[in-house]
Amino acid sequence: MARPVTVITGASAGIGVELARVFARNGHALALVARREQRLNALADEIAATGALRPIVIAADLTHEPARKIGEALAAHGAEPQFVVNNAGFGLAGRVFNLDRDEQLDMIDLNVRTLTELSIAFLDSLERHKGGLLNVGSVAGFLPGPGMAVYYASKAYVLSFTEALHKELKGRGIRVSVLCPGPVATEFAERAGVKGNVAPPILAQPAAYVAEQGYRGLMSGHRVVVPGLANKLVTIIVRLVPRRLIMATVNVRQSRRSSALGA
Repeated sequence: MARPVTVITGASAGIGVELARVFARNGHALALVARREQRLNALADEIAATGALRPIVIAADLTHEPARKIGEALAAHGAEPQFVVNNAGFGLAGRVFNLDRDEQLDMIDLNVRTLTELSIAFLDSLERHKGGLLNVGSVAGFLPGPGMAVYYASKAYVLSFTEALHKELKGRGIRVSVLCPGPVATEFAERAGVKGNVAPPILAQPAAYVAEQGYRGLMSGHRVVVPGLANKLVTIIVRLVPRRLIMATVNVRQSRRSSALGA
């Protein structure tokens, strides 16, 4: 049997780096996946310096045939997935008619299509090793998102899809969780075109805390993991307040952000 590893996509920055650290601390062998090979190697060296097995580094663009690329790379190292952590993704701030169409479609490819492919590509391996799947969504997945319409919609898909998989795969012994953080100070905001405070400080959480909560939630078999009490309250409130009011609130906030950016 091939040796089991935890595959973490988007492992070159932000939450992905912290997820790699927390899985490594808990004794998991890793395979780190992202485009920036230099950063992956630096993280692999850091983890190896703790006495852990050096992670496999897979430098790849995941928007095309991600399962094939990862599967072939793992096979070359005699490894196969025990856990898959789908963290890779990005957002774009702005109105759909102001944003580049191809970039918005690329967002769907990575946030939705790639995540879906990697969620279902290795199920036999996950079952064989009694492992699981952690998909990184967002509190945004609970909301309509004028001003970041495609991003919010992509995270709504991640939430719905992963919750369904949690139910479908439970009988096979595969743990499935969706991690839905609120705002986190990472490179994500810069890539999305968001500057300054991403959200009220009460909603913001450090990436290390988010990763730790995601790991604990997955290992405990939780369906949805929302780090931080304030963010949990947001997910409850949006179920109670009329949808049109939630949408209006998000629209006002995104409009103010766009005005501040001169968009």
